[in-house]
Amino acid sequence: MAILYNFIFLLVALIYLPLYLLRRKFHKGFSQRLGNLPKGLCPDKPIWVHAVSVGEAMAVSGLVEQLRKVYPGKKFVISTVTATGNKIAQRIAKDGDLVTYLPLDFSFTVKKAVDRIGPGAFIIVETEIWPNLITYLYRRKIPVLSVNARMSDSSFGGYRAVKFIAGPVLKKVSLFCVQSARDRERLVSLGVSAEKIEVTGNMKFDSLAPRAQDAGIRNMLGLKGKERLIVAGSTHPGEEEVVLDAFRALLAGNRDLRFLIAPRHPERAAGVGRLAEEYGFHPVLVSALKPSQDNKAIYILDSIGQLLNFYAAADIVFVGGSLVNKGGHNILEPALFAKPVLFGSHMSNFRDIKDLFIENKAGIMVHSYGELYKGIRGLLDDYPQALEMGRRARQLISNNQGATARNVELIKPFLAA
Repeated sequence: MAILYNFIFLLVALIYLPLYLLRRKFHKGFSQRLGNLPKGLCPDKPIWVHAVSVGEAMAVSGLVEQLRKVYPGKKFVISTVTATGNKIAQRIAKDGDLVTYLPLDFSFTVKKAVDRIGPGAFIIVETEIWPNLITYLYRRKIPVLSVNARMSDSSFGGYRAVKFIAGPVLKKVSLFCVQSARDRERLVSLGVSAEKIEVTGNMKFDSLAPRAQDAGIRNMLGLKGKERLIVAGSTHPGEEEVVLDAFRALLAGNRDLRFLIAPRHPERAAGVGRLAEEYGFHPVLVSALKPSQDNKAIYILDSIGQLLNFYAAADIVFVGGSLVNKGGHNILEPALFAKPVLFGSHMSNFRDIKDLFIENKAGIMVHSYGELYKGIRGLLDDYPQALEMGRRARQLISNNQGATARNVELIKPFLAA
């Protein structure tokens, strides 16, 4: 089975090689993906935490912080797959820790990396299954622990299709701390013993902190009096047209509105600006901001790291990646500032959070231009109700915090062993 898997993985790697070259994915840390780690790493069985990208790295920061308090002398290895995740991991790391990239899942690369690190435990954030890595850790009697684990619809379908490979690997994981009862049920159906699964909640509720504020942004945008700022955050191609259509219709009935679009990938800002012109707006890039009283001005966020500030300054927020099939983006971020939030129906990456928002009337799910327009229009017409929706969203965050502490308590026996 291992030989077959290695062959398939090699074949996939060769197919994706031209794409890696095209997208310049061979960054300076790529050699680490081949198991080439520096000598003299963290002594005394460090805790190895793996977070694939930015979202997972941010969610795990609190877990690492709490584990440091329990084990003050323990060092950490934090691995990621993406360069952006690596940057977040660098912020989490302390002196003596190692930030690296996860080795490619070939037998020889994972053996080299695991033998060099010699971890006391391997903690996976969410549900990433790497057969060779998990198998070798299991063979070395190093506990593999999965925290914040979830089974999205697409992941579950994929694992079920290759259950003959995924099932035996999943059984080698010592503990699953899952986000919901549905995730537990899906793991059991894949062959994981129910005794190994604990429903502890979503650590993303714990990773939130008011790291941003209005910071004078409303003045910077030139907002006056009763003008309302509507922000569409983390948008993708195919939904900006829907957003702009709704914005145009909203502006026709209310001249006291201002709009900002933050494309998920800021390098698309110029293209989004050209699209906005087609809808009759006058695009203004935030990087070249000149406050304007032109109510047809639409601001385009073209830099990374500022979106939370604009959420804090907004009156109403739409979170993108959800009107198109991208799995949605984090609706907890605007909710942290008690903002009324709207989102589309494609929320597989935040399925349980989306359900909580709908059940508690803390957000509005829309399916089309018409529903987006109607949802925002309704909030503007009854703004006290909009403020109440934002308050419920903020309360929802407070009510669902604590997963990180529960996970730490479940992890401790494995580290003690």
